[in-house]
Amino acid sequence: MILSELIRKFRVAAFDMEQPYLFADEDITDWLNDAVKEAAIRGRLIHDSTTTGVCTISTQPNVSVYALHESLYEIDSIHWLSADDPYNANPLCLISQEEMGDIWHDWRTREPDSPEYAIQRDTNIRIVPAPNVAGVIALEGYRTPLVPMTLDTDRPEINIIHHEYLIQWALHKGFKSPDAETFDLNRAALAEQEFTEYFGERPDSDLRRITRHDVPHTVKPFWV
Repeated sequence: MILSELIRKFRVAAFDMEQPYLFADEDITDWLNDAVKEAAIRGRLIHDSTTTGVCTISTQPNVSVYALHESLYEIDSIHWLSADDPYNANPLCLISQEEMGDIWHDWRTREPDSPEYAIQRDTNIRIVPAPNVAGVIALEGYRTPLVPMTLDTDRPEINIIHHEYLIQWALHKGFKSPDAETFDLNRAALAEQEFTEYFGERPDSDLRRITRHDVPHTVKPFWV
């Protein structure tokens, strides 16, 4: 569906078909853009491996920390390619800062070399050790939409089968707004519940942190 169709369906569901409207087009558009972002995070709907600005980061010698694209929230594959050998990708192990300290106690001051590990933080990534030559980080992962919908003909950056459920989040936001004519916590809660039943619960910051690194699966013996 295009944006104008989503707005019309919102108005039908909200019983807001007569002018003057209770909800402004600009507000509905904002709520629908929020809905696409929320759906992408909850359902992990947008996986990217090709967008240059998201999936490619140029690295410099002796520099270990690099900014991530603001849309990227989960990395599931990461490699480093040396400028001296761009066809030989070196896979990096995603790891937590605590685990990094267990492997190399001197990881912060280690001599630059070919990177082996990557620590994903909220807005940046640190590769360990720092590269000794220029290169490129090539990564894949899940992100939110790159561009919000603004024109009537714009479409959400998720599959069309999900589009009708976006309206539920917009209804949730609309009826939760502190307006005497539209404020309705019961309708807001019902709409949020339907959205959640379809796209799932939103992961909290702890779960997001856990997914930022690979956890080795080992069997620990114990005696009884």
